[in-house]
Amino acid sequence: MRPQVQLPMPFTPMVKKLVIINLVVWVVGVLILQKMVFSSPIIFDLFGLTPHRIINDFWIWQPFSYMFLHSLDIFHVTFNMLLLWWLGAELELRWGARFFLTYYMVCGVGASVIYLVGVTIYYLVSGNPMPMGVPVVGASGAVFGLMLAYGMVFGERVVYFMFIFPMKAKVFVLILGTIELVTLLSSGFGAQVANLCHIGGLISGFFFLYFWTKIRPKMGGGTKGRKKNKLRLVVDNEDADKSPKYWN
Repeated sequence: MRPQVQLPMPFTPMVKKLVIINLVVWVVGVLILQKMVFSSPIIFDLFGLTPHRIINDFWIWQPFSYMFLHSLDIFHVTFNMLLLWWLGAELELRWGARFFLTYYMVCGVGASVIYLVGVTIYYLVSGNPMPMGVPVVGASGAVFGLMLAYGMVFGERVVYFMFIFPMKAKVFVLILGTIELVTLLSSGFGAQVANLCHIGGLISGFFFLYFWTKIRPKMGGGTKGRKKNKLRLVVDNEDADKSPKYWN
């Protein structure tokens, strides 16, 4: 038997647009305007996800805009964009650009809503206002939603945890979710990573796909349409065998 050669995943149209938008915002908005022109975190303050700004000042654009910002750390934006490419391109090929974009945005905004609710409850219970005023930036919530979808659609595919340990994609996603949950429980909101936002992306993606497979067959009607829809979305159908300045 001839060994199978894994070709590089192509840049699909919607993934390419999202990557370009994120990189342009990072270079122009963060590196040039925020760091060089204003020399202050004004971009993060205006467009990052800051709970007290949303609740008190009604800055309702932030649950959307935060996912297109990234910290000054080049590894933050690079890692997110690579995952957006590696995971998103294959999902876009399977789903189509329109549904992929819808899912991506639902996960990003859903992650922000879950984070906002969680931080608000934490503030009301503990009385600690610190997380309410710290902007969250990054596409990680939406990217974690892509991980969830990848684990559901391509659950039997073998991936490499930490690039070393082979395991099925669905197990990989379960491990990542567990790590995020344990980190959140142990570090709370004192860490420099918004773990609750990552978990929110997983939760948002799961419920979106779950209810989509319940609602869409009823809209299309018939058993045949239901079976096809489930195969496309949630059933494995792989053919082969201190206080931070901002959180991300």
